[in-house]
Amino acid sequence: MRKKSILITGCSSGIGLDAAYRLHNLGWQVFATCRKQIDCDRLKLDGLESFVLDYEDPISIDSAVQRVINLTGGTLDALFNNGAYAIPGAVEDVSREALRQAFEVNFFGWHDLIIKVIPIMRSQKHGRIINCSSVLGFIPMRWRGSYVATKYALEGLTDTLRLEMRDTNIKVILLQPGPITSKFRENSIVGFEKWINWKTSARREQYELILLKRLYNKSLKKDQFELPASAVTKVLIKALEDKVPRSKYMITTPTRVAALLKRLLPNKWLDNFMAQR
Repeated sequence: MRKKSILITGCSSGIGLDAAYRLHNLGWQVFATCRKQIDCDRLKLDGLESFVLDYEDPISIDSAVQRVINLTGGTLDALFNNGAYAIPGAVEDVSREALRQAFEVNFFGWHDLIIKVIPIMRSQKHGRIINCSSVLGFIPMRWRGSYVATKYALEGLTDTLRLEMRDTNIKVILLQPGPITSKFRENSIVGFEKWINWKTSARREQYELILLKRLYNKSLKKDQFELPASAVTKVLIKALEDKVPRSKYMITTPTRVAALLKRLLPNKWLDNFMAQR
């Protein structure tokens, strides 16, 4: 019997890594991709099929999809888009070039990969495309403007694709996690140091009082409602196995609370609430 197959991005750590191991243990044929070869080599030592996929590199995306086709004989049951990039900082301090890079990694690369796997799924007459969004895909937070923008765009694209795929057996699904234990904050320091000149910012004092402490304070307590990456994997499995999957799966209490507040509160009240976060 043929194993079900799934291509997962962003498997070097966090959600992607946990999902890759869990699905592998459940008998799936997992293609665990990472941006760096050194991370792929580490996964290979654990028995996973792993190769490079860099959202910023179209050739890398083409190569990864072709490798999947070669290894499966032209089939792919599911795609889990997960890798992401953050540039913490005030919107007024994010340059056009910085925002472009964020969109390349968090949006354009995802779209490129999606349209490359759809022909495979059309040919086999089924498939699931699961995009890992965020609570920040429908509600904003200060200091996260570039990330919020990419997630809002992703949700719009995913919702539209889901509507367009209604006449096929290709299911398009969003996961919307809130705070999840990962290296995301640690990794975001790279984008911050590359793109944000906070010392010359009109908000320098706010950076010193708020954002720098959040980014560099290693003893900072985790969020009260933070869940491990396995919480996302659990919902991912449900999205893969449900005969009639939901269009969106909310993960963590903050995501559900945010959705409720967005539905109930006037914009000014919601802004007042989110400004305290």
